[in-house]
Amino acid sequence: MSDNLREQLLLLPAYFQGHLLLTLAAISMGVLISVPLGVWAEQSARVKRPLLAVVSIIQTFPSLAILALVVALLGGRIGFLPAFIALTLYSMLPIVRNTVTGLESVSASVIDAAKGIGMSPNQILREVKLPLAMPVIVAGIRTAMVWTVGLATLSTLVGATSFGNYIFTGLQTRNLVAVMVGSFASASLAVGLDGLVASMQWLLEKRSEAVDSARLKRIRLSVYGVTAIIVSLALYGLIPKPRADFVVAGKPFTEQYIMAGLLAQELEEAGFSVEQRLGMGTAVVYEAIRNGTVDVYVEYTGTVWANFMSRESNPGREGIRSGVVEFLEEQNVTTLGFTGFQNRYALAMRRDRALELGVTSIEDLIPIAAELSAGSDLEFFGRTEWFRLRDLYNMDFADKLTFDTSLMYTAVAERQVDVISAYTTDGRVAAYDLLLLDDPRNALLAYDAMILASENAAAQPKFVQVLDSLVDSISDEAMRQANRLVDVDGESISVALEYLGDEMAKN
Repeated sequence: MSDNLREQLLLLPAYFQGHLLLTLAAISMGVLISVPLGVWAEQSARVKRPLLAVVSIIQTFPSLAILALVVALLGGRIGFLPAFIALTLYSMLPIVRNTVTGLESVSASVIDAAKGIGMSPNQILREVKLPLAMPVIVAGIRTAMVWTVGLATLSTLVGATSFGNYIFTGLQTRNLVAVMVGSFASASLAVGLDGLVASMQWLLEKRSEAVDSARLKRIRLSVYGVTAIIVSLALYGLIPKPRADFVVAGKPFTEQYIMAGLLAQELEEAGFSVEQRLGMGTAVVYEAIRNGTVDVYVEYTGTVWANFMSRESNPGREGIRSGVVEFLEEQNVTTLGFTGFQNRYALAMRRDRALELGVTSIEDLIPIAAELSAGSDLEFFGRTEWFRLRDLYNMDFADKLTFDTSLMYTAVAERQVDVISAYTTDGRVAAYDLLLLDDPRNALLAYDAMILASENAAAQPKFVQVLDSLVDSISDEAMRQANRLVDVDGESISVALEYLGDEMAKN
């Protein structure tokens, strides 16, 4: 067994428990809400149409948007609760719809016969319609179960533990072993839970047939035993655990994984217990640091300036620095210091493609941009920087495509796009022989990396003292090489941390 696989399997129990708890909690709540709503809709024509319309509309919302909206409605709270609420909402449609369909499929002659022997409407519902509709209702529950297991991987983006931790980390660090383990584990859980529900349904049907063979007893004991184990594992996650001294967070790209690991390493060496929540979205982690559910993470001045301050100007590196620090103080977020490197956006092209077109700066793109395709990360084309660049240079590209960061570099390397919005400390810039284009009109912002801390964490002198060792300790080149070790050479985050430790020791 390779060291990489062994490392991933050691994480499996915690990720499995988190994913299982989220899934079962969401499905259980979904059933408790959706079945009664389905019964109500079947009995009331006024309710049926608007109810089915609402749950259908919820299903059409992108899952990431639902997660972001729930976090915002909860005041920036991250972790289990927003993921649970979002997954519950997503589980409702198949259960509500199948409940209505199942009840409506009960033969009118059967209902008339029940009325004929004097059964009340409630008795007909409980003893006739629901039992006959149960196979259709269970089919809806099984569909919701499989959907929920798959969607639960996205809960990583709001700080909840799941198999998504494997997948997002693996995609960003090009660790295919982690991606495969996470994908296989998620698929196995979906198949297993679906089979368990099907087995329970089969047992209920056999009980109604009054069959009681020795084989059936063994099957019943096995199904009940597996159910008890799974429920126990899920409930174990509800037992309060000692809270870590500090929660370190990171966004979903390699540099953030490395810096989060470095913060955690420094705090752990000082004797603190640390919990890492990685792969979180920009807005989510920023709200989390403001409300204290995250204690520390690395942010960039340009991100705060453009995203949270909504500034469209570019006063230069020092102007952005001072403006951002002042703004963060007003937001009850403490800036512990700047790390020493900055990771700016820069338009980049394959060097041979740039030479072919005679391009060395963004100005050179002006006459040909309308014939080129451009790729970016998930944010760039929606940021004020892009709008400022477009307007200052009076140009636009023929096609603008968005990619996951790791796929963006692959796209330009394989000539799928001509230009990308590269990161200046990304090791893949040199590895893929990309040319960073000059920006003579100063459209793109400075992105100094800085350590942000919550109000409570920053009030602890030892915490501040420990992380002060990281201030002005990492150069652009050192960060670029650390990123390259992971993204290009396929090394683990721990190897990158060891490299940075050696580089900082030299300073």
